[in-house]
Amino acid sequence: MNDIQLIRNLKKLNQTKPRKEFVISTKKEILGENLGFGLFPSLKPVYAGLFCFFLVFGLFQFSQNALPGEFLFSFKKISERGQIMFVSEQDKPKLSLFLANKRLREIETITQENQAQKLAPAVNEFKLKVAEAAKDLANITEISEEIVAQFKELGENKAKIEKLLATKIETEELDNAYNAWVRLVVERELIDLKQRTLNEEDLEILKQAKEFFEKEDYSEVLIKILELNPN
Repeated sequence: MNDIQLIRNLKKLNQTKPRKEFVISTKKEILGENLGFGLFPSLKPVYAGLFCFFLVFGLFQFSQNALPGEFLFSFKKISERGQIMFVSEQDKPKLSLFLANKRLREIETITQENQAQKLAPAVNEFKLKVAEAAKDLANITEISEEIVAQFKELGENKAKIEKLLATKIETEELDNAYNAWVRLVVERELIDLKQRTLNEEDLEILKQAKEFFEKEDYSEVLIKILELNPN
């Protein structure tokens, strides 16, 4: 074959068009369209919905270790608000105090890791949770060992954080709400105990409770009352 014939053949090839079926098949292979959606187009929104669900679920899971000041922390707060929505009014103070303790642990982590830029948002988040706990306490009058334990833990954690930061974190609103709740519960319980027949051991506990009451140490009074009402 000489050069002239070769050039003519190449021109013929350039004018040749592929079959339509071949074009469609190749396009599907390249664009990834051969996934079964052609036969079942209604599956597309289902898969899209599942993708969004797993994406959001993954964000909520990863957000559990997020700290205030980080992008994922907002997802963490949404998750916590969801928990609050599904608890009774009686259990809300306990959960609020638990979350306030959680904020304190986050402040401790930030301090230990020297992430100074996150400290102010973390303290602010703690104060917001303390305010919520104070409001929740104002709505209940029932005795609760869990609330006493959570508040005691809060005080211990707060003291530790204040030592690390060398500064005081104000929680007066919560302290006042807690003291008001404890005093109300204590007064009612002491009246009830006076009407009951108690053995010598219980009478000694009641005596100690009255002594703490006179000192206005209401948390200790409540602890003594809980010893008399273990159930």
